[in-house]
Amino acid sequence: MNLLLLEDADFIAADRVILRDRRLVHMQEVHRAAVGDSLRVGRIGGQMGNAELLRLEPGEAELQITLDQAPPAKLPVTLLLALPRPKMLRRVLQTVASMGVPRVVLINSYRVEKSFWQTPFLEPEAIREQLILGLEQSRDTVLPEIIIEKRFKPFVEDRLPALTYGTLGLIGHPGNYPPCPRGLDESVTLAIGPEGGWIPYEVDLLAKAGLQPVQLGARILRVETAVTALLARLF
Repeated sequence: MNLLLLEDADFIAADRVILRDRRLVHMQEVHRAAVGDSLRVGRIGGQMGNAELLRLEPGEAELQITLDQAPPAKLPVTLLLALPRPKMLRRVLQTVASMGVPRVVLINSYRVEKSFWQTPFLEPEAIREQLILGLEQSRDTVLPEIIIEKRFKPFVEDRLPALTYGTLGLIGHPGNYPPCPRGLDESVTLAIGPEGGWIPYEVDLLAKAGLQPVQLGARILRVETAVTALLARLF
Protein backbone atom coordinates (compact mmCIF):
# COMPACT_ATOMS: atom_id res chain seq x y z
CA MET A 1 0.00 0.00 0.00
CA ASN A 2 1.20 3.52 -0.79
CA LEU A 3 -0.99 5.15 1.86
CA LEU A 4 -1.98 3.95 5.32
CA LEU A 5 -5.69 4.69 5.53
CA LEU A 6 -6.96 5.52 9.00
CA GLU A 7 -10.43 4.75 10.32
CA ASP A 8 -12.17 6.92 12.92
CA ALA A 9 -11.90 4.02 15.37
CA ASP A 10 -8.09 4.11 15.11
CA PHE A 11 -7.84 7.52 16.82
CA ILE A 12 -7.07 7.71 20.52
CA ALA A 13 -6.51 11.48 20.32
CA ALA A 14 -6.76 14.17 17.67
CA ASP A 15 -3.21 13.43 16.48
CA ARG A 16 -2.63 9.86 17.71
CA VAL A 17 -3.69 6.49 16.30
CA ILE A 18 -3.24 2.84 17.25
CA LEU A 19 -3.01 0.19 14.52
CA ARG A 20 -3.43 -3.53 15.18
CA ASP A 21 -4.66 -5.14 11.94
CA ARG A 22 -3.28 -5.85 8.44
CA ARG A 23 -1.87 -2.32 8.29
CA LEU A 24 0.41 -3.17 11.21
CA VAL A 25 1.53 -6.32 9.41
CA HIS A 26 2.18 -4.28 6.25
CA MET A 27 4.26 -1.76 8.20
CA GLN A 28 6.33 -4.54 9.71
CA GLU A 29 6.77 -6.84 6.72
CA VAL A 30 6.73 -4.50 3.71
CA HIS A 31 7.79 -1.07 4.97
CA ARG A 32 10.02 -2.66 7.65
CA ALA A 33 9.23 0.42 9.69
CA ALA A 34 11.14 1.33 12.82
CA VAL A 35 10.39 3.78 15.62
CA GLY A 36 11.00 7.31 14.35
CA ASP A 37 10.17 6.52 10.72
CA SER A 38 7.78 8.72 8.76
CA LEU A 39 4.88 7.15 6.85
CA ARG A 40 2.26 8.49 4.45
CA VAL A 41 -1.23 8.39 5.97
CA GLY A 42 -4.74 9.59 5.24
CA ARG A 43 -8.03 9.63 7.10
CA ILE A 44 -10.88 7.97 5.25
CA GLY A 45 -13.10 10.73 3.89
CA GLY A 46 -10.62 13.38 5.02
CA GLN A 47 -7.15 14.75 4.52
CA MET A 48 -3.78 13.14 3.97
CA GLY A 49 -0.42 13.78 5.60
CA ASN A 50 2.41 12.12 7.46
CA ALA A 51 2.81 10.04 10.57
CA GLU A 52 5.75 9.43 12.88
CA LEU A 53 5.99 5.93 14.31
CA LEU A 54 6.20 6.43 18.08
CA ARG A 55 5.91 2.84 19.29
CA LEU A 56 6.08 -0.52 17.54
CA GLU A 57 5.25 -3.78 19.29
CA PRO A 58 4.30 -7.24 17.95
CA GLY A 59 0.60 -6.56 18.45
CA GLU A 60 0.21 -2.83 17.86
CA ALA A 61 1.78 0.39 16.68
CA GLU A 62 1.23 3.96 17.85
CA LEU A 63 1.64 6.85 15.43
CA GLN A 64 1.52 10.62 15.73
CA ILE A 65 -0.10 12.12 12.66
CA THR A 66 -0.31 15.41 10.85
CA LEU A 67 -3.05 15.72 8.24
CA ASP A 68 -2.64 18.84 6.12
CA GLN A 69 -3.06 17.81 2.47
CA ALA A 70 -6.21 17.46 0.38
CA PRO A 71 -6.79 14.17 -1.47
CA PRO A 72 -6.47 14.22 -5.28
CA ALA A 73 -9.41 15.47 -7.33
CA LYS A 74 -11.88 12.91 -8.66
CA LEU A 75 -12.62 12.40 -12.33
CA PRO A 76 -15.80 14.16 -13.58
CA VAL A 77 -17.51 10.87 -14.43
CA THR A 78 -20.35 8.62 -13.39
CA LEU A 79 -19.70 5.04 -14.45
CA LEU A 80 -22.62 2.77 -15.32
CA LEU A 81 -21.27 -0.76 -15.24
CA ALA A 82 -23.09 -3.96 -16.08
CA LEU A 83 -22.35 -6.23 -13.15
CA PRO A 84 -19.17 -8.20 -13.96
CA ARG A 85 -18.52 -11.76 -12.86
CA PRO A 86 -17.61 -11.81 -9.14
CA LYS A 87 -13.84 -12.26 -9.41
CA MET A 88 -13.64 -9.48 -11.98
CA LEU A 89 -15.88 -7.26 -9.86
CA ARG A 90 -13.25 -7.14 -7.13
CA ARG A 91 -10.55 -6.03 -9.56
CA VAL A 92 -12.83 -3.46 -11.20
CA LEU A 93 -13.76 -1.94 -7.85
CA GLN A 94 -10.08 -1.52 -7.01
CA THR A 95 -9.46 0.02 -10.43
CA VAL A 96 -12.24 2.60 -10.28
CA ALA A 97 -11.19 3.63 -6.78
CA SER A 98 -7.54 3.99 -7.78
CA MET A 99 -8.41 5.97 -10.94
CA GLY A 100 -10.59 8.45 -9.08
CA VAL A 101 -14.10 7.53 -10.20
CA PRO A 102 -16.50 9.17 -7.71
CA ARG A 103 -19.67 7.22 -8.52
CA VAL A 104 -20.37 3.75 -9.93
CA VAL A 105 -23.80 2.35 -10.72
CA LEU A 106 -23.82 -1.44 -10.98
CA ILE A 107 -26.70 -2.39 -13.26
CA ASN A 108 -28.26 -5.46 -14.75
CA SER A 109 -28.06 -6.55 -18.38
CA TYR A 110 -29.40 -9.41 -20.48
CA ARG A 111 -25.92 -10.98 -20.51
CA VAL A 112 -25.37 -10.68 -16.76
CA GLU A 113 -25.92 -14.09 -15.20
CA LYS A 114 -28.51 -14.09 -12.43
CA SER A 115 -26.10 -15.88 -10.12
CA PHE A 116 -23.78 -12.86 -10.18
CA TRP A 117 -26.27 -10.93 -8.05
CA GLN A 118 -25.98 -13.55 -5.29
CA THR A 119 -22.25 -13.11 -4.79
CA PRO A 120 -21.04 -12.16 -1.29
CA PHE A 121 -18.72 -9.68 -3.01
CA LEU A 122 -21.74 -7.36 -3.35
CA GLU A 123 -22.11 -7.10 0.43
CA PRO A 124 -21.33 -3.54 1.60
CA GLU A 125 -18.29 -4.59 3.63
CA ALA A 126 -16.89 -6.64 0.74
CA ILE A 127 -17.30 -3.71 -1.64
CA ARG A 128 -15.69 -1.34 0.84
CA GLU A 129 -12.72 -3.68 1.28
CA GLN A 130 -11.91 -3.56 -2.45
CA LEU A 131 -12.40 0.19 -2.64
CA ILE A 132 -10.00 0.67 0.27
CA LEU A 133 -7.35 -1.37 -1.55
CA GLY A 134 -7.74 0.90 -4.58
CA LEU A 135 -7.46 4.06 -2.48
CA GLU A 136 -4.35 2.76 -0.73
CA GLN A 137 -2.73 2.09 -4.08
CA SER A 138 -3.41 5.53 -5.53
CA ARG A 139 -3.07 7.65 -2.37
CA ASP A 140 -6.64 8.80 -2.04
CA THR A 141 -8.98 8.92 0.96
CA VAL A 142 -12.47 9.42 -0.50
CA LEU A 143 -14.51 6.30 -1.17
CA PRO A 144 -16.48 6.15 -4.42
CA GLU A 145 -20.25 5.97 -4.13
CA ILE A 146 -21.52 2.55 -5.24
CA ILE A 147 -25.17 2.29 -6.32
CA ILE A 148 -26.78 -1.06 -7.13
CA GLU A 149 -29.64 -1.16 -9.64
CA LYS A 150 -30.92 -4.68 -10.35
CA ARG A 151 -33.65 -3.69 -12.84
CA PHE A 152 -32.24 -2.31 -16.09
CA LYS A 153 -35.34 -0.89 -17.80
CA PRO A 154 -36.85 1.01 -14.82
CA PHE A 155 -33.45 2.47 -13.95
CA VAL A 156 -32.66 3.62 -17.49
CA GLU A 157 -36.13 5.04 -18.15
CA ASP A 158 -36.90 6.57 -14.76
CA ARG A 159 -33.63 7.55 -13.08
CA LEU A 160 -30.87 7.69 -15.67
CA PRO A 161 -32.05 10.89 -17.43
CA ALA A 162 -31.68 12.88 -14.21
CA LEU A 163 -28.30 11.27 -13.56
CA THR A 164 -27.00 12.23 -17.02
CA TYR A 165 -28.43 15.76 -17.07
CA GLY A 166 -25.71 18.26 -17.93
CA THR A 167 -23.16 15.57 -18.81
CA LEU A 168 -21.86 14.00 -21.99
CA GLY A 169 -23.48 10.57 -22.15
CA LEU A 170 -21.45 7.78 -23.75
CA ILE A 171 -21.85 4.03 -24.25
CA GLY A 172 -18.67 2.01 -24.66
CA HIS A 173 -19.70 -0.49 -27.31
CA PRO A 174 -17.88 -2.17 -30.24
CA GLY A 175 -19.28 -1.55 -33.69
CA ASN A 176 -19.61 1.01 -36.44
CA TYR A 177 -19.75 3.98 -34.08
CA PRO A 178 -17.67 7.17 -33.68
CA PRO A 179 -14.34 6.79 -31.88
CA CYS A 180 -14.34 7.52 -28.17
CA PRO A 181 -13.34 11.17 -27.63
CA ARG A 182 -10.05 12.10 -25.97
CA GLY A 183 -8.89 14.44 -23.24
CA LEU A 184 -12.24 15.85 -22.15
CA ASP A 185 -12.70 18.55 -19.54
CA GLU A 186 -16.45 18.12 -19.12
CA SER A 187 -18.57 15.80 -17.00
CA VAL A 188 -19.30 12.39 -18.52
CA THR A 189 -21.75 9.58 -17.88
CA LEU A 190 -20.14 6.41 -19.25
CA ALA A 191 -21.90 3.06 -19.66
CA ILE A 192 -19.81 -0.10 -20.05
CA GLY A 193 -21.52 -3.41 -20.76
CA PRO A 194 -20.91 -7.00 -19.69
CA GLU A 195 -18.75 -9.64 -21.34
CA GLY A 196 -20.26 -9.89 -24.82
CA GLY A 197 -21.48 -6.30 -24.76
CA TRP A 198 -24.90 -4.72 -24.54
CA ILE A 199 -27.69 -6.22 -26.63
CA PRO A 200 -29.26 -3.90 -29.27
CA TYR A 201 -32.36 -3.29 -27.13
CA GLU A 202 -30.16 -2.04 -24.27
CA VAL A 203 -28.14 0.21 -26.56
CA ASP A 204 -31.38 1.72 -27.91
CA LEU A 205 -32.77 2.31 -24.42
CA LEU A 206 -29.54 3.92 -23.23
CA ALA A 207 -29.53 6.12 -26.33
CA LYS A 208 -33.07 7.29 -25.57
CA ALA A 209 -31.81 8.33 -22.13
CA GLY A 210 -29.16 10.53 -23.76
CA LEU A 211 -26.13 8.25 -24.15
CA GLN A 212 -24.43 7.76 -27.51
CA PRO A 213 -22.33 4.71 -28.49
CA VAL A 214 -18.59 5.12 -29.04
CA GLN A 215 -15.89 2.54 -29.73
CA LEU A 216 -12.19 1.93 -29.13
CA GLY A 217 -11.48 0.02 -32.34
CA ALA A 218 -11.80 -3.49 -33.65
CA ARG A 219 -10.46 -5.34 -30.61
CA ILE A 220 -12.88 -6.75 -28.05
CA LEU A 221 -11.64 -6.01 -24.53
CA ARG A 222 -12.38 -7.57 -21.18
CA VAL A 223 -14.53 -5.42 -18.93
CA GLU A 224 -11.68 -4.57 -16.56
CA THR A 225 -9.47 -3.56 -19.51
CA ALA A 226 -12.26 -1.53 -21.14
CA VAL A 227 -12.85 0.40 -17.92
CA THR A 228 -9.19 1.41 -17.69
CA ALA A 229 -8.83 2.14 -21.43
CA LEU A 230 -11.96 4.27 -21.69
CA LEU A 231 -11.26 6.31 -18.55
CA ALA A 232 -7.65 6.91 -19.61
CA ARG A 233 -8.73 7.99 -23.09
CA LEU A 234 -11.51 10.28 -21.88
CA PHE A 235 -9.50 12.07 -19.21
